[in-house]
Amino acid sequence: QLFDHVGYVDAFRVKNKEPDQYTWWSNRGRAYANNVGWRIDYQITTPSLQEKVQSVAIYKDEKFSDHAPVIVDYDISL
Repeated sequence: QLFDHVGYVDAFRVKNKEPDQYTWWSNRGRAYANNVGWRIDYQITTPSLQEKVQSVAIYKDEKFSDHAPVIVDYDISL
């Protein structure tokens, strides 16, 4: 909602609207194993760039920390 107010776009949600897509899990209990977390890591883009979002993912194949990287591929020519 904040993004809408200031005119920015959550790039991840452009392509993935599924629930339970988290990027942070508490180290207590079995939060990661049970996928009980929060999505507190974002890629924010402008409305014009949202049309360039090709694919999105939350990388969970390896656990680097209590956060997981948000990956957004854009179709941008250099």
